[in-house]
Amino acid sequence: QVQLVESGGGLVQAGDSLRLSCAASGPTFSIYQMGWFRQAPGKEREFVASINWSGDSTYYGDSVQGRFTISRDNAKNTVYLQMNSLEPEDTAVYYCAVRRKGLYNYNDWGQGTQVTVSS
Repeated sequence: QVQLVESGGGLVQAGDSLRLSCAASGPTFSIYQMGWFRQAPGKEREFVASINWSGDSTYYGDSVQGRFTISRDNAKNTVYLQMNSLEPEDTAVYYCAVRRKGLYNYNDWGQGTQVTVSS
């Protein structure tokens, strides 16, 4: 199992930027893809963005396309989520997750980091 630790959450105002980090440890050789998800109170978990561990493929949810950017640093086993032009609707707990090679679903999850955007 890959262990994940998120950081970088906090309280910001609408229009501000924030960068989240997710550090992976353990069998990182098994990572195929890393993703960010979020869950707001009373809502279902929502896909935010993902990036393949090798290559340049990235994917974004419709609600963050053009505002958020996912990137990775393989040397540090870390994935980042740069969030710009934040909106109150972006308020949620953000989770980092790993999809391992040979598996279809995201199986390893971090503990989450709270992002709160005030209007």
